[in-house]
Amino acid sequence: MKQVMVVYGTRPEAVKMAPLIRALEASSVLNPIVVSTGQHREMMDQVNQWFGITPDLDLKVFHPGATLTELAARILQELPKVLTERRPDAVVVQGDTTTVAIAAIACFYHNIPVVHLEAGLRSGDIHSPFPEEANRKLAGQVTALHLAPTTLSRDNLLREGIDPAIVSVVGNTVIDALHWTAEQVVTFTDPRIAALAGEERRIVLLTTHRRENLGEPMRRIGRAVAQLAAARPDTVFVFPAHKNPKVREEILPLFADHDNILVCEPLDYAEFVHVQKLAYLILTDSGGVQEEAPSLGKPVLVLRDNTERPEAVDAGTVKLIGTTTERIVAEVDVLLDDPAVYKAMSTAVNPYGDGLAGERSAAAIAELLNVGKRMPEFDVQGN
Repeated sequence: MKQVMVVYGTRPEAVKMAPLIRALEASSVLNPIVVSTGQHREMMDQVNQWFGITPDLDLKVFHPGATLTELAARILQELPKVLTERRPDAVVVQGDTTTVAIAAIACFYHNIPVVHLEAGLRSGDIHSPFPEEANRKLAGQVTALHLAPTTLSRDNLLREGIDPAIVSVVGNTVIDALHWTAEQVVTFTDPRIAALAGEERRIVLLTTHRRENLGEPMRRIGRAVAQLAAARPDTVFVFPAHKNPKVREEILPLFADHDNILVCEPLDYAEFVHVQKLAYLILTDSGGVQEEAPSLGKPVLVLRDNTERPEAVDAGTVKLIGTTTERIVAEVDVLLDDPAVYKAMSTAVNPYGDGLAGERSAAAIAELLNVGKRMPEFDVQGN
């Protein structure tokens, strides 16, 4: 059995790694070694429990208030010990976090093949999103197998001179996780969230946490939602407040006087999927939500000026609207008031996956390690 180490530290990474870990566990030639860096401890533990995953090792590198530099230094100090002890045949990293960039470099120094899940996403701006764009580009330079979610992400890699032979289009594992989770029965811990299932008013879901949106952009977002709430008592606005105190300081005071803005603690993964199902539309700066919501038939207005996920924009299910108060209010008004525009966005085809990305990824890793062959690549057209 080939030993495949899977390294992750945040909730989004855990969600997207879960289908691959399950596929590795089902393999007759690959064995997963699950390593947590503990970057998002509480939220990541919820995901692990939901998918029945128990990390084999916990690096415990994160502490409250740690800077990105301190986090990177701790990972680079602790991960090599595990690599030396376990000697994996390959190491999988996912996405664009600090864990991804630093773990990839550590593996390269140890001459261990790096597999990058969700490879090839590019915004074209090294500073936005920050530090994610730099993280994924750094990891890409030392990757032995690029598992690209779409043909567009593959093309990004080829333009950077990556050998096509080490790129495989597998779809996005977030869709695998979403399909399974959406079919499960979920019990909400917050009774106010549970009550949304019987809510007759339309629900607008808001999530925002990006570093580049802190400060005035965050306040503009808050003012827009406050204006919308005041003008639309027939609509409920739901805001799971990110743990980052800077997010809360900027935005929560703006919501204090509005009874139809429901502020709650961060939802666990399964709860959040089911709140997305209840929502009429979604306002977000999250990359994962841009991928998930189209599969649930929900229009997404992205609170950013650019995105590394243009496929959904091209498909028509996602729209970039930036962070100006006036633009946000205007775009939400259109979706709430114009059924034709809403229908066009909510019925667009999701370009990100078909639920088999985990299996395709495991097969591609088996081929990399000379113990299997790849599956046919993901094709959004189904060809």
